[in-house]
Amino acid sequence: MIDRRTLLGSGLALAATPAFATDTSAFVSKRPAPADRRFVSKAVEREIARVSSKIADPKLRWMFGNCYPNTLDTTVKMGVVDGKPDAFVITGDIDALWLRDSSAQVRPYLHLAREDADLRRLYQGLIARQARCILLDPYANAFLADPHAHTKLSWALHDKTEMKPGVAERKWEIDSLCYPIRLAHDYWKATGDTTPFDATWAEAARTTIRTFREQQRKDGPGPYRFLRSSDRPTETLMLDGYGPPSRPVGLIHCGFRPSDDSCVYPFLIPSNYFAVTVLRELAALAMATRQDSALANDATSLAGEVEAALREYGTMRLRDGREVIAYEVDGFGNAIFMDDANVPSLSSLAYLRCFDRDEPLWRRTADAAWSEANPYWSRGKVVEGIGGPHVGLGQVWPMSLIMRGFSYDNDVRTLRNILRMLSTSDAGTGFIHEAVNQDDPSKFTRDWFAWANGLFGELLVHLAEVQPKLLQEML
Repeated sequence: MIDRRTLLGSGLALAATPAFATDTSAFVSKRPAPADRRFVSKAVEREIARVSSKIADPKLRWMFGNCYPNTLDTTVKMGVVDGKPDAFVITGDIDALWLRDSSAQVRPYLHLAREDADLRRLYQGLIARQARCILLDPYANAFLADPHAHTKLSWALHDKTEMKPGVAERKWEIDSLCYPIRLAHDYWKATGDTTPFDATWAEAARTTIRTFREQQRKDGPGPYRFLRSSDRPTETLMLDGYGPPSRPVGLIHCGFRPSDDSCVYPFLIPSNYFAVTVLRELAALAMATRQDSALANDATSLAGEVEAALREYGTMRLRDGREVIAYEVDGFGNAIFMDDANVPSLSSLAYLRCFDRDEPLWRRTADAAWSEANPYWSRGKVVEGIGGPHVGLGQVWPMSLIMRGFSYDNDVRTLRNILRMLSTSDAGTGFIHEAVNQDDPSKFTRDWFAWANGLFGELLVHLAEVQPKLLQEML
């Protein structure tokens, strides 16, 4: 049976480009014509012009102009539900909304929302849509525009799990419930707008906490199981669909990583750290917007419990004796060290505000992840970085370079190298891809991946503020 990885990977040869664009005359905008853009924000258009004026390198400036508005240009479907805005944001080349992807895709425009009513309508609509999705099925990672439709994703048609109408794929990933909280919290902080935080949103927040508690599995395996027929073991869960064995220690079990690959050990540590952080953000949001002390206290209590378990079970030692944050553990004392480019990852924990970037434990961990201590880090002729099992060895995800750029934004030499690799690994397309071959970036996966495009744009907006001199240089 074909699965998502096979479908996306099958386009790799078609996506190959024989030569990179080097002549500045070739840097023609890749945006849709204005009449074909799905969503238009005057504030975003002004931001494109503002940041572009600060970027001296023509290739980098061209890529920013293509990538930064890509989510708005190509993935947003606005509507109205019960008289309120509704926003359905697809991931790109798959016509479905991932809770994680959609939240991350619109993040780069948050700082503009206060001044732009159209953007606020988008955020209000997406926060409401995500709440309804969570209430439909908190264990699903991806959803359909029509809540009454059945999935047409070929790889999910015969999954043995409790598939419901409106669900596109039902892989349990902790971060799927974390990202909507982060989006809601940061939208409120950016705008002060309390409009989205109605009774439906509060019920979705309570459902999130209940699901996290179920997946602590203190009283049995819980209600979720998942089996898929595939020639790849990372597409299914062992032990009758419940996943690998564990000892209940207070951590939250995770079936699948943010890459949609199954976990080796069921306690995915980066996602547990993300859960702790956003649960505390949820508590602040619930009190500020609804004066809901019960919801706030429940979120705070669970965050404290998971944090205590992370302190006891979330670290390990490498062969050279360095203590680092583990990638996955099982509660029995087993742990693996690796990193996957998909966020949350160990490398992204500072970006996600789970650690201060100068905290020694995280810094040791990030440095080890960007080295041969991580089996999914590699260095090729053109690009180096972190990949993961989702696409295969020797495939670098530009997303990993972007996360490193955010975390090392005070290191000009590192930043310059990252920007050069991002600029030279687009295969002349002007966009950021899922994965690129370390030696030949003309071999890549996903020519329409809005999450990665948005992260790239977000990084350049950030660097325009913290490293303007760097952007004024030619790469």
